[in-house]
Amino acid sequence: MTLITQEFCDRPVEQVARALIGATLCRRSREGLTSGVIVETEAYLPEGDSAAHSFIGPNRKNASMFGPPCRAYVYTIHARQCVNVVTEAQGIGCAVLIRALEPLGGRALMEVRRGTDVLRDLCRGPARLTEALGIGRDLDGWPIDRGTRLWIDIPDDPPAIDVTVTPRIGVTSAEEMPLRFVVAGSSYVSGTRRQNTPIA
Repeated sequence: MTLITQEFCDRPVEQVARALIGATLCRRSREGLTSGVIVETEAYLPEGDSAAHSFIGPNRKNASMFGPPCRAYVYTIHARQCVNVVTEAQGIGCAVLIRALEPLGGRALMEVRRGTDVLRDLCRGPARLTEALGIGRDLDGWPIDRGTRLWIDIPDDPPAIDVTVTPRIGVTSAEEMPLRFVVAGSSYVSGTRRQNTPIA
Protein backbone atom coordinates (compact mmCIF):
# COMPACT_ATOMS: atom_id res chain seq x y z
CA MET A 1 0.00 0.00 0.00
CA THR A 2 1.14 3.55 -0.76
CA LEU A 3 -0.02 6.73 0.93
CA ILE A 4 -2.29 8.86 -1.24
CA THR A 5 -0.65 11.88 -2.90
CA GLN A 6 -1.71 15.29 -4.14
CA GLU A 7 -0.98 14.09 -7.67
CA PHE A 8 -3.50 11.28 -7.21
CA CYS A 9 -6.19 13.78 -6.20
CA ASP A 10 -5.30 16.56 -8.63
CA ARG A 11 -7.35 14.99 -11.43
CA PRO A 12 -10.96 15.25 -12.64
CA VAL A 13 -13.22 14.36 -9.74
CA GLU A 14 -14.92 11.50 -11.59
CA GLN A 15 -11.54 9.83 -12.17
CA VAL A 16 -10.61 10.10 -8.52
CA ALA A 17 -14.00 8.78 -7.40
CA ARG A 18 -13.46 5.66 -9.51
CA ALA A 19 -9.80 5.28 -8.51
CA LEU A 20 -10.62 5.41 -4.78
CA ILE A 21 -12.62 2.18 -5.02
CA GLY A 22 -10.45 -0.48 -3.37
CA ALA A 23 -8.32 2.02 -1.44
CA THR A 24 -8.25 1.96 2.37
CA LEU A 25 -9.50 4.81 4.55
CA CYS A 26 -7.66 4.92 7.88
CA ARG A 27 -8.34 6.84 11.08
CA ARG A 28 -6.09 6.91 14.13
CA SER A 29 -7.45 8.46 17.32
CA ARG A 30 -6.66 8.19 21.02
CA GLU A 31 -9.04 5.23 21.14
CA GLY A 32 -7.18 3.27 18.47
CA LEU A 33 -6.83 2.61 14.75
CA THR A 34 -9.83 1.88 12.54
CA SER A 35 -9.93 1.35 8.80
CA GLY A 36 -12.00 0.09 5.92
CA VAL A 37 -11.79 -0.59 2.21
CA ILE A 38 -13.68 1.96 0.13
CA VAL A 39 -16.51 0.23 -1.75
CA GLU A 40 -18.73 3.20 -2.68
CA THR A 41 -18.06 6.80 -3.71
CA GLU A 42 -19.86 9.71 -5.33
CA ALA A 43 -18.35 12.55 -7.37
CA TYR A 44 -19.52 16.15 -7.01
CA LEU A 45 -18.59 18.33 -9.96
CA PRO A 46 -17.13 21.85 -9.93
CA GLU A 47 -19.57 23.21 -12.51
CA GLY A 48 -23.20 22.60 -13.43
CA ASP A 49 -23.85 20.33 -10.45
CA SER A 50 -26.64 21.72 -8.29
CA ALA A 51 -26.17 18.90 -5.74
CA ALA A 52 -22.58 19.95 -5.01
CA HIS A 53 -21.99 22.15 -1.98
CA SER A 54 -19.70 24.26 -4.16
CA PHE A 55 -22.58 25.17 -6.49
CA ILE A 56 -23.38 28.32 -4.49
CA GLY A 57 -19.74 29.39 -4.35
CA PRO A 58 -17.25 29.36 -1.48
CA ASN A 59 -18.36 30.17 2.04
CA ARG A 60 -17.31 29.43 5.60
CA LYS A 61 -18.87 25.97 5.68
CA ASN A 62 -17.61 24.65 2.33
CA ALA A 63 -14.22 26.41 2.26
CA SER A 64 -12.28 23.14 2.37
CA MET A 65 -13.94 22.02 -0.84
CA PHE A 66 -12.13 24.86 -2.63
CA GLY A 67 -8.81 24.14 -0.95
CA PRO A 68 -5.80 22.21 -2.19
CA PRO A 69 -6.35 18.66 -3.45
CA CYS A 70 -5.93 15.75 -1.05
CA ARG A 71 -7.62 17.47 1.87
CA ALA A 72 -10.63 16.19 3.79
CA TYR A 73 -13.92 18.03 3.46
CA VAL A 74 -16.07 17.06 6.44
CA TYR A 75 -19.57 18.48 6.72
CA THR A 76 -22.51 17.98 9.05
CA ILE A 77 -25.95 16.82 7.96
CA HIS A 78 -28.74 15.88 10.38
CA ALA A 79 -26.26 16.18 13.27
CA ARG A 80 -23.95 13.59 11.70
CA GLN A 81 -20.82 13.94 9.60
CA CYS A 82 -19.83 12.95 6.06
CA VAL A 83 -16.25 12.82 4.76
CA ASN A 84 -15.05 13.77 1.29
CA VAL A 85 -11.74 13.86 -0.55
CA VAL A 86 -11.05 17.23 -2.20
CA THR A 87 -9.89 16.92 -5.81
CA GLU A 88 -8.53 19.05 -8.65
CA ALA A 89 -6.61 22.32 -8.25
CA GLN A 90 -7.03 24.79 -5.40
CA GLY A 91 -9.93 27.16 -6.02
CA ILE A 92 -11.98 24.55 -7.92
CA GLY A 93 -14.81 23.35 -5.72
CA CYS A 94 -15.23 19.62 -6.14
CA ALA A 95 -14.88 16.52 -3.99
CA VAL A 96 -15.52 12.79 -3.71
CA LEU A 97 -17.95 11.65 -1.02
CA ILE A 98 -16.91 8.39 0.63
CA ARG A 99 -20.23 6.57 0.95
CA ALA A 100 -19.34 3.12 2.28
CA LEU A 101 -16.51 0.94 3.53
CA GLU A 102 -15.91 -2.75 4.03
CA PRO A 103 -14.64 -2.82 7.66
CA LEU A 104 -11.00 -3.81 7.94
CA GLY A 105 -9.19 -2.85 11.15
CA GLY A 106 -10.49 -1.96 14.59
CA ARG A 107 -13.81 -3.73 14.27
CA ALA A 108 -14.37 -3.93 18.06
CA LEU A 109 -13.97 -0.16 18.38
CA MET A 110 -16.32 0.40 15.44
CA GLU A 111 -18.94 -1.79 17.11
CA VAL A 112 -18.76 0.26 20.31
CA ARG A 113 -19.06 3.53 18.45
CA ARG A 114 -21.92 2.31 16.28
CA GLY A 115 -23.71 0.33 18.98
CA THR A 116 -24.05 -2.75 16.77
CA ASP A 117 -22.08 -5.88 15.97
CA VAL A 118 -23.70 -6.37 12.56
CA LEU A 119 -20.65 -6.24 10.31
CA ARG A 120 -22.37 -5.01 7.15
CA ASP A 121 -24.02 -2.15 9.04
CA LEU A 122 -20.87 -0.70 10.60
CA CYS A 123 -19.83 1.44 7.63
CA ARG A 124 -22.71 1.12 5.14
CA GLY A 125 -23.52 4.75 4.45
CA PRO A 126 -21.58 8.03 4.75
CA ALA A 127 -22.76 8.97 8.24
CA ARG A 128 -22.34 5.46 9.61
CA LEU A 129 -18.76 5.18 8.44
CA THR A 130 -17.72 8.50 10.00
CA GLU A 131 -19.31 7.42 13.27
CA ALA A 132 -17.55 4.05 13.10
CA LEU A 133 -14.17 5.63 12.39
CA GLY A 134 -14.61 8.61 14.70
CA ILE A 135 -14.37 11.26 11.98
CA GLY A 136 -15.66 14.66 13.08
CA ARG A 137 -15.68 18.25 11.90
CA ASP A 138 -12.31 18.78 13.58
CA LEU A 139 -10.81 16.93 10.62
CA ASP A 140 -12.30 19.28 8.03
CA GLY A 141 -9.41 20.51 5.90
CA TRP A 142 -7.03 17.84 7.17
CA PRO A 143 -4.29 16.84 4.66
CA ILE A 144 -4.95 13.15 4.05
CA ASP A 145 -1.54 12.67 2.43
CA ARG A 146 0.20 13.18 5.78
CA GLY A 147 -0.34 9.65 7.07
CA THR A 148 -1.56 10.71 10.52
CA ARG A 149 -5.01 11.01 12.11
CA LEU A 150 -6.87 10.51 8.80
CA TRP A 151 -5.39 9.17 5.58
CA ILE A 152 -5.92 6.90 2.58
CA ASP A 153 -3.68 4.06 1.41
CA ILE A 154 -3.72 3.11 -2.27
CA PRO A 155 -2.91 -0.49 -3.36
CA ASP A 156 0.47 -0.74 -5.09
CA ASP A 157 -0.98 -3.34 -7.44
CA PRO A 158 -4.71 -2.59 -7.61
CA PRO A 159 -6.79 -5.76 -8.01
CA ALA A 160 -9.34 -6.03 -10.78
CA ILE A 161 -12.62 -4.78 -9.30
CA ASP A 162 -15.99 -4.90 -11.02
CA VAL A 163 -17.29 -1.36 -10.51
CA THR A 164 -20.90 -0.41 -11.14
CA VAL A 165 -21.79 3.17 -12.12
CA THR A 166 -25.20 4.49 -11.05
CA PRO A 167 -26.92 7.84 -10.44
CA ARG A 168 -26.17 9.36 -7.04
CA ILE A 169 -28.55 8.67 -4.18
CA GLY A 170 -29.72 10.81 -1.28
CA VAL A 171 -29.67 14.05 -3.28
CA THR A 172 -32.63 16.24 -4.18
CA SER A 173 -31.24 17.71 -7.41
CA ALA A 174 -29.06 16.52 -10.29
CA GLU A 175 -29.84 13.00 -9.07
CA GLU A 176 -29.76 11.60 -12.60
CA MET A 177 -26.02 12.18 -13.03
CA PRO A 178 -24.06 8.89 -13.32
CA LEU A 179 -21.52 9.81 -10.66
CA ARG A 180 -21.84 7.03 -8.07
CA PHE A 181 -19.32 4.19 -8.10
CA VAL A 182 -19.87 0.94 -6.21
CA VAL A 183 -18.22 -2.47 -5.98
CA ALA A 184 -20.61 -4.72 -7.86
CA GLY A 185 -22.30 -7.25 -5.60
CA SER A 186 -20.77 -5.93 -2.37
CA SER A 187 -22.99 -6.35 0.68
CA TYR A 188 -21.30 -3.35 2.30
CA VAL A 189 -22.58 -0.68 -0.09
CA SER A 190 -25.58 1.48 0.73
CA GLY A 191 -28.72 1.77 -1.34
CA THR A 192 -31.35 -0.67 -2.53
CA ARG A 193 -30.98 -3.31 -5.20
CA ARG A 194 -32.71 -1.00 -7.68
CA GLN A 195 -30.40 1.90 -6.80
CA ASN A 196 -27.39 -0.36 -7.31
CA THR A 197 -28.45 -1.42 -10.82
CA PRO A 198 -25.89 -0.34 -13.40
CA ILE A 199 -26.78 2.36 -15.89
CA ALA A 200 -27.60 0.75 -19.22
